[in-house]
Amino acid sequence: MERTHPSPVDEALRVLLTEPSYAAQTLIVAARMLEMDAGQPVTGLACEHAIDIAADAILGQLPDPVSEDSLARLYRVLPPLATVSRGEYALRLRAAAKELG
Repeated sequence: MERTHPSPVDEALRVLLTEPSYAAQTLIVAARMLEMDAGQPVTGLACEHAIDIAADAILGQLPDPVSEDSLARLYRVLPPLATVSRGEYALRLRAAAKELG
């Protein structure tokens, strides 16, 4: 019996369908940034700083339209700021990332 190997296109599609979207990846990295100081209260400035760092790391080398679309998707699901710790807000960012897929 001959064994078949997936074509490069099939492999690319598999990766595309199993990897989180760029927006979700950016949220996950932002969550990691906030977790570095998990006990401190989350502020708008801290959140934006974490998103900026994450966007630079994940989206920095992508074409502008892809980066802009990813950021727009991210901001649509961004949880509202609340009086919680950075660690708690990081959990909310991870949940939002899961929604995006």
